[in-house]
This record gives sequence, C-alpha cells and structure tokens, in this order.
Amino acid sequence: MKLFDSASQQLRSVGPASPGPDSPVRMYVCGITPYDAAHLGHIATYLTFDLAQRYWRDAGHTVRYVQNVTDVDDPLLERAKRDTEDWAQLAHRQTRRFAADMAALSVIPPDQYVGVVESMPEVVEMVDELLAAGVAYRMPDGTGDIYFDLSSAPDFGYESGLDETQMAELFAERGGDPDRMGKHNRLDPLLWCGARDGEPSWPSPMGLGRPGWHIECSAIAVNRLGVRLDVQGGGEDLRFPHHEMSAAQAEVAAGDSPFARSYVHAGLVGWQGEKMSKSKGNLVFASQLIAEGVEPAALRLALLSRHYRGYREWETQQLSDAQQRLALWRSAAAVPAVDGVDTRPLVTQLRKHLANDLDTPRALGVVDDWAEAVRTVSTAPGAAAPIDAAAGNVGNTDACDAVSALLGIEL
Repeated sequence: MKLFDSASQQLRSVGPASPGPDSPVRMYVCGITPYDAAHLGHIATYLTFDLAQRYWRDAGHTVRYVQNVTDVDDPLLERAKRDTEDWAQLAHRQTRRFAADMAALSVIPPDQYVGVVESMPEVVEMVDELLAAGVAYRMPDGTGDIYFDLSSAPDFGYESGLDETQMAELFAERGGDPDRMGKHNRLDPLLWCGARDGEPSWPSPMGLGRPGWHIECSAIAVNRLGVRLDVQGGGEDLRFPHHEMSAAQAEVAAGDSPFARSYVHAGLVGWQGEKMSKSKGNLVFASQLIAEGVEPAALRLALLSRHYRGYREWETQQLSDAQQRLALWRSAAAVPAVDGVDTRPLVTQLRKHLANDLDTPRALGVVDDWAEAVRTVSTAPGAAAPIDAAAGNVGNTDACDAVSALLGIEL
C-alpha cells in the first residue's frame, strides 16, 4: 500500500518495516477528547485508518494499532464545569458513546485503546526523564508548570513544513500559548500543568499536576509501539501542533528518530461552508443520524464516496446517493451467481485501488460496475443459468466477502 506522507509530501509505501510474521504494521492514531459526541469529521478520520487496517489484514499482515483517548484536558474540564457534571463521568459517558458509534459503523477497534488517566504513570515518568535530562524546564512563576525545550529537537518542523510565523498562528488557535511570558521559545509546548484549584491533579516527582496535551501521545505511543512506527495518523488539523510536537518529544525521549516512517492525515469535513468544529457548533453527529433511522452502512458509504485526503463538504445528497448505491449492491448480492459475471476482477481491483492511497471513489466504482453487470445479466431473457464452478467463476459470495472485508460494508 502507498499512502501520502505529510512530511515528505509524497506517496510512500507503508507496511511492515521488515518481512516476516514477527514484523507487524505499527500504527498510532490520535483519539478523541470525549466531551461531546463524535461528529462526521471524527468518523471520517477513523474510517480512513480502518480501511488501512483492513487492507493490511487482507494482505496477511499483523497490525498493532494503538489509539488514545484524551480523557483529561482543558476542553473536557471546561465542558464539565459548564454543565455542572463530574469531568470523569462526562469522559466515561462520551467515550462509551464514541465506541458505540464505531461499532455501529463496523470500525475494527484498535488493539489498545488507552486513556490518559490510566497511562498517567508512564506520562509522569517521561516528563520526569525529560526534565532530568535538561531538555525541559520549570516556569519561574511558581505555577509548577513544566515546558519542553524545543531547542533539544533540531529536526522540529520536518513533519508540518511550516515556518515559525505559521506555527505560532496555529499554535495559538489550537490550544497553545505562544505569548506566555517566561518560556524559552514561544512554541515550547506544555509538558506538565501544575495543580490548579478545582481541577484534577496527580502526584509526581515534579509535584501535583496533570499532563499537557502532546506528551500523552508521546508516552502512550513510545511505550506500546516504540519509535520508527509505520504510521502516525489523525485528522489534518492535528498535523500541527499536536503531531509535530508529540513526535519531537517522543524522539528526544527515546533518543531515536523519526517517530514515524509515515505521517498520514485525513482531510477535514465541512458543513454549511466551514469545517465541522465543536467551537463553531456546526456539527452533524453520527449517533443522531443513526437514531433518526439512517443505516450505518449507508453513512459509511457516504463518507467513503470522497477521497480521504480532500476537504469534504457534507451534503444530504451524499447520504441519498449512498442509500441508492447500497440498495443496488444488495440487490446484486441477492441474485444467485450466474454465468457471465466473474467476480475475480472485482476483488483484484478493490485491492488495487485501496493500495493506491486508499482511493475509495474508484474502489466503490468497481463494486458499482459489478452490481450493474449482475443486474444486467440476471435480468436478460433466459440468463439465470447456474454458475459453472468448474469454469473458475468464483461467484457472488466472494464478491460480498471482499466488500465486507475491505470496505466494511455488509451485503
């Protein structure tokens, strides 16, 4: 499989680092901050990496897939305070809701789904080690806050390819604090937030506090997958600062680089002319659509109809088209296999298009062609002859199996 690598800006072969059963594909994908339901932008991202995992499994590879959940962070705490709800209960409830959405949409779960709270000891250990190594520093204001010193990461910026001005703008927009006084570099990320009144905190050698956003992924990924993993993935909006900074911290902590052989990002999903964002409130929720009677398979098809890397404006027509497409496919699947329709090319072409940077529009088109051929042949006068197994025609069953295994659509 070739996937587009954000760091090199080109397609790169992605798979096991070396041949053999003892060399799995190692993939880390950043998970949700569970303070609200998963919207279609989230869903589209996780469908992207579900397709990748399905392709590798079909090819016979073992996949070690780790995904985190940011179950303690500023947005979660702010939402809990607004709604006068316990932050841990809010995180638990929304995490369960997210898992239910993923199951409904036939997303194969990661091998490990790891929360920040449960991984706190390893996060604490990494922060303490970075501080002891002199690549992190305490703020002089008595807050107990600790920052990572980016001067210790000479390759910082290689993943995003942005200049310092662009970085500072995005850092400010996406949870950073470039204008805080006392930092060595305005882009230095927070590693450890000293205890604040009314906020949860954990004991550590650095004092009471909780992790910054980026270090959680550094610690979780390094401890479970190591460095030079095959894919670090997520939405395009995580490319900077989150992925750039978590990779820099992981590389310095491990003394090895790069953090990942490929950095793969899914394009954003828009609604009403702007990207879906919790801050803007222009969200379409998978759980709401499903509750209204939309079949999850149709929703999955609608999202797969556009290429994962492009910006995708959500339109109700997409869902209508997907429902019609699903009906066509299922009508073909219900027809007994007949001479004149060989499904072997379908399986081959499905694999080919997914291997080419997860080209789902063309992959879906291959299934469309198969379904139309089945309908044409089966409705022709006198055409419903039994399939001749001796002729090597593998039949509709294999087509349905391929669509299920590779695209996650049950026919």
